[in-house]
Amino acid sequence: MVAENGKPSIAGRISSVIPLGLFVTLIYYLPQVAAGGVLRIQLNWIPSLGVTLSLVIDGLSLLFGLIICCVGFFVSVYAADYLPNSADRGRFFIYLHGFLLAMLGLVLADNLLSLFVFWELTTLISYLLIGFECESEAARRNARQALLITGSGGLALLIGFLLLGGITDTYDLSRLAAQSDKIKADPLYFAVLVLVFIGSFTKSAQFPFHFWLPNAMTAPTPISAFLHSATMVKAGIYLLARLHPMLGGTAAWMGTLVISGGITALIGAVLAVNASDLKRILAYTTIMALGILTMFLGGKTTPALTAAMTFLMVHSLYKSSLFLAVGIIDHQTGTRLIDQLGGLWKPMPITALATVAAALSMSGFPLFFGFIGKEIMYKGALTEDLFPVFATTAALLANSLMTAVAGFVAIKPFLGALPGTPLKPREAPLAMWLGPVIMGFLGLIFGIFPDWVGHWLIEPAVRAFHPSMEDIQLKLFYGINEPLLLSIATLSLGVILYWIKQPLRQFIDKVLLHIPLQFEHVYTGGLEGIAKIAKIQTTILQNGSLHRYLSVIIAAVVIGVGLPFLSDYTSPAIMQNLDSALADWLVIGIIIVAVGVVVIARSRLLAICCLGVVGAGIAMLFLMYGAPDVALTQLLVETLTVIIVALVLLRLPQLNARRPTPSPVKIWNGLLAVSIGTMITALILAVSQTELDRSLTDFFEANSYIAAHGRNIVNVILVDFRSFDTLGEITVVALAGLAGYALIQKRKVN
Repeated sequence: MVAENGKPSIAGRISSVIPLGLFVTLIYYLPQVAAGGVLRIQLNWIPSLGVTLSLVIDGLSLLFGLIICCVGFFVSVYAADYLPNSADRGRFFIYLHGFLLAMLGLVLADNLLSLFVFWELTTLISYLLIGFECESEAARRNARQALLITGSGGLALLIGFLLLGGITDTYDLSRLAAQSDKIKADPLYFAVLVLVFIGSFTKSAQFPFHFWLPNAMTAPTPISAFLHSATMVKAGIYLLARLHPMLGGTAAWMGTLVISGGITALIGAVLAVNASDLKRILAYTTIMALGILTMFLGGKTTPALTAAMTFLMVHSLYKSSLFLAVGIIDHQTGTRLIDQLGGLWKPMPITALATVAAALSMSGFPLFFGFIGKEIMYKGALTEDLFPVFATTAALLANSLMTAVAGFVAIKPFLGALPGTPLKPREAPLAMWLGPVIMGFLGLIFGIFPDWVGHWLIEPAVRAFHPSMEDIQLKLFYGINEPLLLSIATLSLGVILYWIKQPLRQFIDKVLLHIPLQFEHVYTGGLEGIAKIAKIQTTILQNGSLHRYLSVIIAAVVIGVGLPFLSDYTSPAIMQNLDSALADWLVIGIIIVAVGVVVIARSRLLAICCLGVVGAGIAMLFLMYGAPDVALTQLLVETLTVIIVALVLLRLPQLNARRPTPSPVKIWNGLLAVSIGTMITALILAVSQTELDRSLTDFFEANSYIAAHGRNIVNVILVDFRSFDTLGEITVVALAGLAGYALIQKRKVN
């Protein structure tokens, strides 16, 4: 998004107080949480379903909350100057801070169902943010893609949560951890695992769902920096960490996360090397980082899980800084294609400094926090029992490629000759470079003082979901050991890959021709398949024939309700239900004869009259069994129905002028009629043999006069106890009448 320089958004500046205030609030609880404390707030939300709005602040939720609020604050300040002068800026900040609050709710939730509500809120608001520039077809398409993929994963996640609650009889996360053995021993454990993985993988862009994230780069850069580096895509990572005590430690958990995470990391790193758009480069490196995080959350040792939390913070700092810096380059030059940039060091020195600092942390250069993150990463990979060689190799290759990519981002745009760009390069305003500079240099400060970060942030986060007594310390230098040698090898290989970048890109191009690493064609094919199925289904079931509609409805009821009921149906003593009085049988006989005449009549007037006889006969049965008010209602409704039907049907062509009905259709109609009749009869006979529950009847008898001041219980139920239901029925009837009147008027005009 390229914008003209204009006045900063005052609303954006003011709204940045929201994430700042939340950040300060979370900092207030930092000493207590670092000392091992846990804060809980609980509110009964839907007690009947066991749903509580319970919030928890422990080491894990606090770390994520601080990252969300810190990055959210700098993005808010940045966006106030980045966005152009337009009415859409207010909408932007509403979406942005709504998303921030949804993410905070997600990481603070202590109940699976409330966590799911916030999870889906992030999906919905991210759709609005990605498609913010709604006049663009690409933005709309990519927003829809992100919504469909992450939304589908959310539905799978909900089923997994419901199964988990069914296994443990609770949805509270604080109680689930104590039932870890019960969960893993349950036959539904693997189903829960698969569903949770689908939800997490779609949200955090894991293979094979990784393709949606680079496409989401059509959003404005502040959105990309916030959603796709520090918040939304980390939701799946948070979920895996939070559920680690309940589901982790098994071979299925470890094998799936290590292998899928490693593959995702390698795919992201390879595609990043081959990209030319700076935002897409950073998007692919985000996929790489998410793969690394997923891979290490598959571990069960303290070093592996410490590596995950450390790299989480490393990535959030350098990636948000780089995204905002790339936004400055795009905003101030009019392009973000790396091949069209160069020599920006002189006109944009502050942006260059922030970019270099963040890139050095990204490459794992000594003294930067990224260096410590990589050492712990290799230590964690080497201590795992399952796939240590695979994890170490994947981390080494991915990190080496990231070192080369860091060189692309930090060197190519700023060194060399200054090419012609759409806009004359100049340094951005203070509000735009403040965030990239602070977060870029925090990587250096945290690298020099890692023990402070480890004590206050990383250690509490790890112990929140891995209560081990092992020592957790971050140091700048652990001595000469295997992790240090692997870090040196990473930097050396990364430098080599940078210098051979052209042959490397050509090689990757050839590989991609034979081994496509994007799966967007599967998504597109799936959408086309759904459209084709919908077209076939519509042609068969919704072809405009009223007869077809009624046949489908009746057949669905018979199959869906009748077959399961009749499969284990024990016929009651039918003769006990046939001892009715002669008058009853006389009325029933009249109804049967009238129905037969309706079916075979060739005269519309005769059919209408017999239809009225059927309704009157049913009203007589109500009257004979002591329900005069219901009988009166039935008679009035039946009379009105007959009049309306007569007005309509008598205007249609004569029955004998119709095309004769084929015999197969007659057989099908008869079969449907017999089936639905048999099913309803069996249901009525079964109900008549069951003992009635009079608790509801007793309630209405006791309260109709006292509470509603009515002597007619039926009327009181309709008008008072079910007033909204009755109002809804009246509204439906009124709307149907208006629609019918509109159709009649349209026919008169035509």
